[in-house]
Amino acid sequence: MIIKETLYYDPAGEDRTVHIYLPDNYNTSTDRYPVMYFFDGHNLFNDSDATYGKSWGLKEFLDKWSKPMIVVGLECSHAGDHRLDEYCPYDAALMGKHLHGEGRETMDWIVGTLKPYIDGKYRTYAFREATGIGGSSMGGLMSLFAVTAYNSTFSKAACVSSTLFIVRDRLFDEIDHCRINPDTRVYFSWGEKESGQNTDFARLLSQINYDAQDLLSSKGALTQVFFQVGGGHCEADWEKQVPGFMTFLWM
Repeated sequence: MIIKETLYYDPAGEDRTVHIYLPDNYNTSTDRYPVMYFFDGHNLFNDSDATYGKSWGLKEFLDKWSKPMIVVGLECSHAGDHRLDEYCPYDAALMGKHLHGEGRETMDWIVGTLKPYIDGKYRTYAFREATGIGGSSMGGLMSLFAVTAYNSTFSKAACVSSTLFIVRDRLFDEIDHCRINPDTRVYFSWGEKESGQNTDFARLLSQINYDAQDLLSSKGALTQVFFQVGGGHCEADWEKQVPGFMTFLWM
């Protein structure tokens, strides 16, 4: 079942919708569940909520999956390009826009407000080994930032079609100075069609994902890199990756 709740999002001084998936037997059991947090929560479950009319189909996957869990999706800002600021950990530039990096404030709210709220209201396993995070595009960038800079909270991350290239040096430098628990699992992916006909950008996407994998592996984390043949930068293609990254992260 999907529950929508409204929480006050301090960094922006406004209410935000949180999309929460609970296993179908949640109300008839006493079980506790691991939790995975996602960025862009409106794109996860229902096509009617999704920005471009197509969700990740995550509910259908979870309903049939053998590992019952709770999934929490935080909705982003829908005001102009503010999502880009909220989902970037540092000041940066993207497509001619200057981004005011508010990603650390976003993560502080997730760790300090959202997670305690979820753990207090729902039957979760609150420890880091049972807590993951994921997202696509800017949400993928934030997921890598989260699992490294906040590794004491998150043990696994799905970094799907991540825009790592806009903050590569600062992010990699911070990761290099982070203490990464060796039980950490991180999934990286990009799609063949994300770069269009730009072969230089295609090489950049490939190189930066493998560089990120090498850096995390050198810190002792377990990683997986996936190149999606024919994959684009869209929910329909990210949906196809759900079984793969969920199995890798939660095996």
